[in-house]
Amino acid sequence: MPRGRRGGRVSALEGGREEEAPPAAGAVQSARRASGRQPEAAAELILLRGIFEIGRDSCDVVLSERALRWQPIRPERLPGDSKYDFLHREEFVELKDIFSVKLKRRCSIKQQKSGTLLGITLFICLKKEQNKLKDSTLDLINLSEDHCDIWFRQFKKILAGFSNRPKSLKILLNPQSHKKEAAQVYYEKVEPLLKIAGIKTDVTITEYEGHALSLLKECELQGFDGVVCVGGDGSASEVAHALLLRAQKNAGLETDSILTPVGAQLPLGVIPAGSTNVLAHSLHGVSHVITATLHIIMGHIQPVDVCTFSTMGKFLRFGFSAMFGFGGRALAVAENHRWMSPNQRMDFAIMKALAKLKPEECEISFLPFNSSQDLEERRAQGYPKSDCNDQWQMIQGQFLNVSIMAIPCRCAVAPRGLAPNTRLNNGSMALITARNTSRPEFIKHLKRYASIKNQFNFPFVDTYTVEEVKVCPRSNSSGHNPEEDHGPRETASGNCFPWNVDGDLMQVASEVHVRVHPRLINLYGRSMEEMNDSKVTCSCL
Repeated sequence: MPRGRRGGRVSALEGGREEEAPPAAGAVQSARRASGRQPEAAAELILLRGIFEIGRDSCDVVLSERALRWQPIRPERLPGDSKYDFLHREEFVELKDIFSVKLKRRCSIKQQKSGTLLGITLFICLKKEQNKLKDSTLDLINLSEDHCDIWFRQFKKILAGFSNRPKSLKILLNPQSHKKEAAQVYYEKVEPLLKIAGIKTDVTITEYEGHALSLLKECELQGFDGVVCVGGDGSASEVAHALLLRAQKNAGLETDSILTPVGAQLPLGVIPAGSTNVLAHSLHGVSHVITATLHIIMGHIQPVDVCTFSTMGKFLRFGFSAMFGFGGRALAVAENHRWMSPNQRMDFAIMKALAKLKPEECEISFLPFNSSQDLEERRAQGYPKSDCNDQWQMIQGQFLNVSIMAIPCRCAVAPRGLAPNTRLNNGSMALITARNTSRPEFIKHLKRYASIKNQFNFPFVDTYTVEEVKVCPRSNSSGHNPEEDHGPRETASGNCFPWNVDGDLMQVASEVHVRVHPRLINLYGRSMEEMNDSKVTCSCL
């Protein structure tokens, strides 16, 4: 008898329990929050039990509500065999880490539709080093059609029970991102995994800046479980902005002045295919295409805070971070030199902005962050109501750079982040100001972002944790004139100040008011803190 046929028998629970519904959503979430220790088999309902060949061993395989376990079938123990327990230990994989199941067949040229059945292949998501995820496979070899069919149907039923996982996605691909590699990244790395997971996709290739925004205003999204952007930070920010604008429109809110916006209705996935990939890096702790794709497939959801930008009471846009002063001027230079390669363009822009480094005279008002818990505690301790109210603070002077960030803003050149103490969804922003100083001192400050040293340990740098910020230039006489540094620019007026909002250039002539709104959008992913707290739930691969 061939080895693969030794699993021809199958053991299931009495009364056909193998047909029971998969675990409830609550049970799945409980399993997700559990530690990485091996689940206790005795406390779980066994769904199926049978024999498969795994690797080179014939194994006793048990499928329970939460895990798949297997152990080599034990021969008679030889006296004094110290390797026995090690070689025959039980191995397992948790069901929440499986994202697809396929029948494994050997196909010949003559067998175009179906070939000889070999068994079942499980596709598994594994956590690797440095917050990375990796796809892997586990083959359960058995040549019995009936045996494999029962197990295959049970696995399909279990996977259907993970209702948080997307089944249909709208894909927006920016072919101009970075080195124009976005299409190659998607079709060679992302699409094959989505197909394995059985996720339907509808791909639109954007043709110009603002195309995703106009598309998402009007297109039908009812049949999709999420939207995925393949591109850089500018593309991801544009799609997030479009989804949030759509949510305000659907809620019947005026978009000219948005005070309390509603959250986006669909989650957003970000496939990093840009030059810096700040959003993806901040979200996953690493800029890695396969990791981002697997987070989408597994349905991992991370609520993220979003900022609104307005001027003179008029809403401008949504965004995650902004820089005014040096950061805005450098981007303005880079935008006018897009004929350069991305790396050359950014290096050139930074050098040009440093060569013409000058401070902006402005007044900055901010509302310090007080969590609702802190406020309730102060009231409970008998503080007067007026003392519990939020009080605006104001600083003024000459500033070389002002950063306002609701996310950590990690990237390859700043692995700790431009705002390392900021979290993705704690309802606050980091306000970082760099007052006027010498060019060498400011360069030292910039270089610290790439090192492990504290980039804020300079007398001219101040940091604040805030809920709202107003940046008001004292006059527009020092406003950025695009003809001064790099020739005319049709979209910019002469006395506007350049802002860098998520890698997009925003030109504003007067005060900018920035508010943070907690958990306004769901992104596919897991924060670094969650990834570091989670354990590897597969003992074998």
